[in-house]
Amino acid sequence: MKKRIFLITILLLTISYSRAQKSPVNYVNPLLGTATLWDPKDLGFVPTRRSWGGEVFPGSSLPNAMVQLSPVTKFHSGSGYQYEDTVIYGFIHTSKGHWNLCNVPLMPATGTFTPDDYKSAFSHKNESAHPGYYQVYLERYGINAELTSTLRCAFHKYTFKPGEHKKLIADLSMANERIKSWNIQKEGDHVFTGFQQGGEKIYFYAVSNHQIKNIDSLKSDKSILPVINFTDANKPLELQIGFSFVSIKNAKENLEKEMLGKTFTQVRNEATQTWERLLSKITVTGGSERKKGLFYSCLYRSFLWPALRSDINGDFTDMSGKMVNKGFNYYTEPSLWDDYRNKLILLGLLTPKVTNDVIKSLIDKGEINGFMPTFFHGDHASVFITGSYLRGLRDYNVDSAYKLMLKNATVEGTRHYVAEYNDKGYISELDVEHPVTTTVTKAAVTKTLEYAYDDYAVALLAKELKDTASYKMLMKRTGNYKNVFDPSTQFMRGRLANGEWVKNFDPYYPYFEYMYREANAWQSTFFAPHDPYGLVALFPNKAAFEKKLDDMFTIPWKGYEAENFSGFIGQYCQGNQPDHSSPFMYYFVNKQEKSQKILDTIMNHYYGMGKDKLAYAGMDDAGEMSSWFVFNAMGFYPFSPADPKYIVSVPLFDKVNFKFSGNRGFTIIKKNKGKKISSITYGGKKVKGYFIADADLKKGKVLVIDTKE
Repeated sequence: MKKRIFLITILLLTISYSRAQKSPVNYVNPLLGTATLWDPKDLGFVPTRRSWGGEVFPGSSLPNAMVQLSPVTKFHSGSGYQYEDTVIYGFIHTSKGHWNLCNVPLMPATGTFTPDDYKSAFSHKNESAHPGYYQVYLERYGINAELTSTLRCAFHKYTFKPGEHKKLIADLSMANERIKSWNIQKEGDHVFTGFQQGGEKIYFYAVSNHQIKNIDSLKSDKSILPVINFTDANKPLELQIGFSFVSIKNAKENLEKEMLGKTFTQVRNEATQTWERLLSKITVTGGSERKKGLFYSCLYRSFLWPALRSDINGDFTDMSGKMVNKGFNYYTEPSLWDDYRNKLILLGLLTPKVTNDVIKSLIDKGEINGFMPTFFHGDHASVFITGSYLRGLRDYNVDSAYKLMLKNATVEGTRHYVAEYNDKGYISELDVEHPVTTTVTKAAVTKTLEYAYDDYAVALLAKELKDTASYKMLMKRTGNYKNVFDPSTQFMRGRLANGEWVKNFDPYYPYFEYMYREANAWQSTFFAPHDPYGLVALFPNKAAFEKKLDDMFTIPWKGYEAENFSGFIGQYCQGNQPDHSSPFMYYFVNKQEKSQKILDTIMNHYYGMGKDKLAYAGMDDAGEMSSWFVFNAMGFYPFSPADPKYIVSVPLFDKVNFKFSGNRGFTIIKKNKGKKISSITYGGKKVKGYFIADADLKKGKVLVIDTKE
């Protein structure tokens, strides 16, 4: 009996040790975020159509790579993959999680099919995904598909049933973007090449381990479908494909230097090791297995965009269409309206070289176009660049960046209606008699709020660069957010050109681009990250402000169904970005514990949702939703991303070890299980207030967060 107990004890200890030693990469589930919410309790309304999910892809990619090799279950829909779908149209090589890309779809096949019907059924029971690897069984053709990748290359491995004729469908007329032209041709016994021209022109150079017989073209009334036929061989069909946004020649060079000659297993293992090196920069201790799975899956998801666009030799196609080589890695524009809030700060902390090159890419685009580029809305390249500069990332021409940022702030271009904003101190709105969710005007309230914060970011950089006159001018404008605050309703509200308030006003109604950008008045009223105490002071007193916050998190959503709105706590919307800093506003009326209750509710419920536990509350938006979780799970968040400091909260985990580049790093320790922070110490010294400086964290000491009930 004693021997049996001893053996059981050893077994339990072994299991416990094994779990404790589980590596970060093995916690990642790339399928997290691919599912859609259907339950009205989760959504906040009764759906009449599919709501937007995380819109993420489950396929193979390396961090910030050129290639995202992933299945497509539906074109013109998010990333191209939706978990509830039951068919696959092929495997695409670019994906972001928005309604674009999905370039060069390829589909292995056998038997007969038509240009209008070649999709295959699949089951999640025969599907698996890991960082740098994806696998699925195509039921129609009896083919097991495996995918892996490098930065600029894709590796397809297709295992057919014995005796089947091997074919490859290349539906180059399809992508998530409008395709203007395409080409594919046989270049040798084992090589085919071509391009696809959509929003960008992507070239490919493919090498097969099977001899290519020919490339047929199946025709229908709608399209021409290229089909590559291979000489049969009793082994899996393997395709190694190099990509380039410059030329086929460069695609070939990328393939030769990154992948050609390596086995599928070797490439897959190297991809796993790359992700392990990145994910292991953060080690968490304590907390459930579920929380660790969410944490590392979100950390993984935070490093897939922006995407590389330069070749291994440094060549890239610039914004003017010229092939250039400027000695840095060229990247796509970040999703700045979304991820300036958190993801780009995380990118800078863990991969500073990538971040510096992303900024160089923005500057390069700005110098060609005349203005610093942005994404979707606002002018948040200014926040990203200033925040990065103040955190010590300076491997770029800051004077060039600042010149463009200042021009954005003062000349009509990137900032729409900036002349009116500069003149009036706000952007005026129209008084639409019967506005609906899709009414499009100026999104004037959101622009005014965001420009005030963008002004603050440019002002901080002006101060660093000793441009005193511009600093004073911009700082005066940082208070412009107050000009759209209506004291009578205690909401940020649209104003007419004559200064009067928009009369047809419903603070509960959501708009895409009328007064507010993808928000309602509740979700827009608490945005002034550069001046939270000034925002509080707009209310009669702190108690009134606290009551307004309480109402925001408790007054139920009115059941409106609108894209980009889902996952509510009262009027707060976790499923979209505009109010993601609002939970912290209790800090500024000395009620930090109320903030923590909201943060915990979000982390415990709004990630890994739905019947399959694979849904987000809303769109990930190129990693913003994921990065929100990562920061808050660690216990520090860039409340004002332009400022080099973080607001401290209660971590999900007992201990967090965070490594920067090299051997530098710091540790976070949580004491007790409460929600109220009783003290914060760093390196044994008490921290005043709730903020800690980036420079302090980089001293490599221990941050202790003590809590009580």
